[in-house]
Amino acid sequence: MTPSPLPPAGQNSAAGQSPDVPTLLVKIFGKDRPGITAGLFDTLAAYAVDVVDIEQVVSRGRLVLCALVTEPTVATPGELRATVHSWADSLNLEAEIISGIGDNRPRGSGRSHVTVLGHPLTAESTAAIAARIAGTGGNIDRIFRLAKYPVTAVEFAVSGVATGALRTALAMEAKALGVDVAVVSAGLHRRAQRLVVMDVDSTLIQDEVIELFAAHAGCEDEVAEVTAAAMRGELDFEQSLHARVALLRGLDVSVVDKVRAEVRLTPGARTLVRTLKALGYQVGVVSGGFTQVTDGLKDELGLDFASANTLEIEDGRFTGRVTGEIVDRAGKARLLREFAAQAGVPLAQTVAIGDGANDLDMLNAAGLGVAFNAKPVVREAAHTAVNVPFLDTVLYLLGITREEVEAADGVLD
Repeated sequence: MTPSPLPPAGQNSAAGQSPDVPTLLVKIFGKDRPGITAGLFDTLAAYAVDVVDIEQVVSRGRLVLCALVTEPTVATPGELRATVHSWADSLNLEAEIISGIGDNRPRGSGRSHVTVLGHPLTAESTAAIAARIAGTGGNIDRIFRLAKYPVTAVEFAVSGVATGALRTALAMEAKALGVDVAVVSAGLHRRAQRLVVMDVDSTLIQDEVIELFAAHAGCEDEVAEVTAAAMRGELDFEQSLHARVALLRGLDVSVVDKVRAEVRLTPGARTLVRTLKALGYQVGVVSGGFTQVTDGLKDELGLDFASANTLEIEDGRFTGRVTGEIVDRAGKARLLREFAAQAGVPLAQTVAIGDGANDLDMLNAAGLGVAFNAKPVVREAAHTAVNVPFLDTVLYLLGITREEVEAADGVLD
């Protein structure tokens, strides 16, 4: 069959078509290989159709290619169908062609990205999340995988429901299912260059720095008890800080180098920072700990900002006091705002990550607050929670895929 000559360019412009223009949905299934997409559109080009929409997915080597096109103007739809089926048969592919009217259904207002992290991600939890989205009046427009390691991360593009309402509904579902779910508004700002600010103790690092100092002073158990109470929100942070630091009085300053050597980064911390930096983000830390350690972390990781309390030293020994303005719960939120101003980043485009009650103001002030392996009071108050021991999983909440991480980071930790 030889189709008629093509019409003049632009004669069948999809951009100018009315909503009731007849269209064809061409679906191709089969084993993936190079050249299928080009071959399909070469075949369609002979019929002078315009492309309205395209989507292609490859899963475990199997291809699903969908093309929404206008009906041909140089031949009948039946002739196009026969040619496409013949082309598909020659490549051992399956083809399905469905007639219809106009473009795809417009997406509803209130668009969001829903990121789901599972370790593993079960069919039961996926079904429950999808059902809850539907129950809010939302429609799932697209689903794709962000990562398969160290956790399975998938993203749902959802429309038709306000982001805040969807976040509230899914937070309840996630808690019941034991999965992590983040809901953020769709839009260009999600991938704009932004600022990420982290807590240090039990977030960027696995340790509580004051407990490392306390171990050298022989008062580790006393300090750990006060620290735990403060992180649970049972004690005023500033009072607990002064009480713990007082126990370090007389400790030789030479212990600083020993503590720095003992600090253990959280798995994925280097990957998180290197990837963010490679993608143009600015990264900072705020800590209720001490500059004697955070200054070293800033240099080691190439951080843009760092602020913490400072242990006072006289005659080569700790005095049992801190100097300067205390970095407490309110101070962390204040520093987030200061870092954002210095970075030229709107507060709505900032991300804060923390685990303790003294991080709550910062998490709530940020555009996205992430509770990382946090205490229950923090998980309930933050925008989203991550409960796996890999800090780089936060990247998936920002819509960054594992492939992008590997490309940006080079060597993963």
